[in-house]
Amino acid sequence: MLMQTALMNETVTQSTRRSVPGDAQSELTRVRELVRHEDFHGAIRLCRRVLNEDPKNKDAWYLQAVSQRYLKQYQQAQQSLEKLRQVDPEYGRAWQELGHLHRVQDHLQPAITAFAQAVRHNPGLIASWRWLSTLQHRAGQNSAGQQADLQYQRLAALPRELISVTSMLHEGKLYKAEKLCRHFLKQNPRHVEGMRLLARIGCKLHVYDDAEFLLESALVLQPEFTQARYEYVEVLHKRQKFAQAHAEARKLCDSTPGNPAFVTIYANQCVALGQHQQALSLYDQVLAEMPENPGIHLLRGHALKTIGEQQPAVAAYRQATRIKPELGDAWWSLANLKTYRFTDEELNIMRQQLQREDLLRADRYHLEFAMGKALEDRQEYAGSFQHYQQGNQLKQLELRYQPDQIDAEFARQKAFFSVARMQQLCAQQPGDPSPDPIFIVGLPRAGSTLIEQILASHPHIDGTLELPNVLALVHRLNGRRHLHEEPRYPTVLGELDPAKFAEFGQQYLQDTRIHRQQAPLFIDKMPNNFRHLGLIHLMLPNARIIDARRDPLDCCFSGYKQLFAEGQEFSYSLENIGRYYAGYVDLMAHWQQLLPGKILQVDYEDVVNDLEGQVRRMLDFLQLPFDPACIEFHKTRRSVRTASSEQVRQPIRKQQVPQWQHYDAWLGPLKQALGDQLSP
Repeated sequence: MLMQTALMNETVTQSTRRSVPGDAQSELTRVRELVRHEDFHGAIRLCRRVLNEDPKNKDAWYLQAVSQRYLKQYQQAQQSLEKLRQVDPEYGRAWQELGHLHRVQDHLQPAITAFAQAVRHNPGLIASWRWLSTLQHRAGQNSAGQQADLQYQRLAALPRELISVTSMLHEGKLYKAEKLCRHFLKQNPRHVEGMRLLARIGCKLHVYDDAEFLLESALVLQPEFTQARYEYVEVLHKRQKFAQAHAEARKLCDSTPGNPAFVTIYANQCVALGQHQQALSLYDQVLAEMPENPGIHLLRGHALKTIGEQQPAVAAYRQATRIKPELGDAWWSLANLKTYRFTDEELNIMRQQLQREDLLRADRYHLEFAMGKALEDRQEYAGSFQHYQQGNQLKQLELRYQPDQIDAEFARQKAFFSVARMQQLCAQQPGDPSPDPIFIVGLPRAGSTLIEQILASHPHIDGTLELPNVLALVHRLNGRRHLHEEPRYPTVLGELDPAKFAEFGQQYLQDTRIHRQQAPLFIDKMPNNFRHLGLIHLMLPNARIIDARRDPLDCCFSGYKQLFAEGQEFSYSLENIGRYYAGYVDLMAHWQQLLPGKILQVDYEDVVNDLEGQVRRMLDFLQLPFDPACIEFHKTRRSVRTASSEQVRQPIRKQQVPQWQHYDAWLGPLKQALGDQLSP
């Protein structure tokens, strides 16, 4: 069904957080009225009043620049736009207004450049496409002008509401975009482009089940809608429905043989299914036609890294940086190997890119993290921390993490899952009795990948991925709610038919089968599953749970230095990550009390200091015979997708000095947040 009126908590939270104070909002409404009535002097006076109170108000800077342009105050308009781009360098309307400013002054090429930047940041700006086409033709850039005109015609053919939705979507105005799109679809329930846009909004909000249904429905109505099918593949991939995503990507390739975008997304699905050689062959096929495409070199590097081909992966990443030096993801991918060391020349290139004013935010924070790692390897710890800090601050700007909500979630788990409640629920229905799953939980960078690699070296255990199945189940149980409403989960568990827990367990085993080989046991190492061990025990009471633990300062600072592909939003602040760690330890103590003998805590430091002893301890817990392959885990050939992929392919090396000690002078907020978790 379409996204319900009762918006997700995170949707409302995002909208609320980004809103301006009531007085400023009403004044900006008045500014827009003044602009419509061509009272530009009055609009500027009111904008300045707003900006005196809120110097980072994007709307005020934008409306002031528009008014100044109409008054032919071109220098002042330029200054307003420079201020606006300092506030948000990726605000498409700012670049569009700069394009208009250059256009009215007959600055042809600067206007083209500005309009091109505008549609780069917001492809829904129809006026920018129109002027870009006109000016490119005027400049003799006919091929580019034709492409811009095609984009203009595509947007112009859409209903006015959907043009607005497209623009809002790219400006992060998700609440407004969702509301408008849902209203449009109520009037036009079979409009496939409206369905596709609402699905994109759903993806932005991580509501992948709704997005999947919307795209699936659009394709039933219009099977040849290739853009919807392309995005359908991406949603299926996000939901780890890899076999189905692979089949849909194959349909795209069959519909337009040789289309590089379709070949690439098909190759990505081959990677997801472990068909790495097939994927590499497909990437090479695309590169034969587009040898200077940095994104394909980057994807090729990821595939090579996953299967342990480090040197070819390095070569692929470096080729991507050579073609596109501002591609932050490629630089971070080199740093994220953990074993790569940057040259002086590469450091200089990264520094030069960070000086660019037009650098995208994502490229910038990728580069900041890469620089942090590069300088750490050179023992330049002050500079290293500065780059890590800047990268984390930039990353936080696009997140919606609220630590109070996480604390409340932990408290709800403890309150609901009492000893009496657990005994009552378990007595009613034992869940699915399968002993197959081994859950490795904890915080990222706590050594879970090392434990997985050790255990996956045993012939009775398959290593898989950080599987999202439990988290997806929790999301479904929680449902949608208004901001003021309490989450339904975990309280809703007490309202279910007891037979449901066995169904949940059976569905989990069925859905995760695709990730397994032939071993009787398998590992799910989604770290955040520690938040849901009560639910896991109800649906899979014979599953084994390993709590991967690491020294708090080592674990937290290692997480702070890590730029995660997605999730782990608590990690981009020293205070937040310390607070999260403390909450995790407290909740795990509750689970240990509630589920005696069901959870084995394995400390990373103990594994490093006594590998064989800890291997035997884990295998005893799993009721498996000792196997020497677990000691020589680094020789096991398997796909590893986490940040520790190269480290677990090497023997364990003991650190002389914990990493955090080099940064001790800057870790005050972390230590304060950890509090009692620190050793005396």
